[in-house]
Formats: sequence, C-alpha cells, structure tokens
Amino acid sequence: MQDTPHRHQSHDDVVKRLKRVDGHLRRVIAMMEDGRPCVDLAQQLQAVEKAVCQAKRTLIQDHLDHCLDDSVAAIAQGQSVSLDEFKQITKYL
Repeated sequence: MQDTPHRHQSHDDVVKRLKRVDGHLRRVIAMMEDGRPCVDLAQQLQAVEKAVCQAKRTLIQDHLDHCLDDSVAAIAQGQSVSLDEFKQITKYL
C-alpha cells in the first residue's frame, strides 16, 4: 500500500457516482425482496452495471492522463520511468 494518498481530479466525481450506484443497487435489492418481476430487476441491474463500468472508465482514463503526463515530464527531465503501472491498469479496461 501507499503511504501518501493517490488522488486525481476525477476521484470526487467517481465517489459521488459510486454512492449513487450504491443507492441504486440497494433499491434493486429491495425490489427483489418485494418480488418484483425479473424483467424489471434485470433492467435495473443493467443500469447499475453500466454505471459501475462508467465510473471505472472515468477513473482509468483520468489515471492514464494524469500519470502519463507525469511520466512524460519525468522522461523529459532525464529520469527513469517504469511503465509497469500502465501495464497493470490495462487489465481492467
């Protein structure tokens, strides 16, 4: 784990989006417990899944933009840069 927080500009927006997803998922669970039709449940679960995927996409894109800029700047200054983190995050695209 890191000692210092790793934050990007999009993190606050992603957290807000995930909190909305959490609320939506809780409503879907309540719908299921109330015996709502499976078609309604599947539709709502699709919406939850899409929202989570969009949050992930936003996080990864922001990470790549931010960290790529940092890496390019470091290379320009003659510093050694590892691309391992970029390779790791691409697994989640």
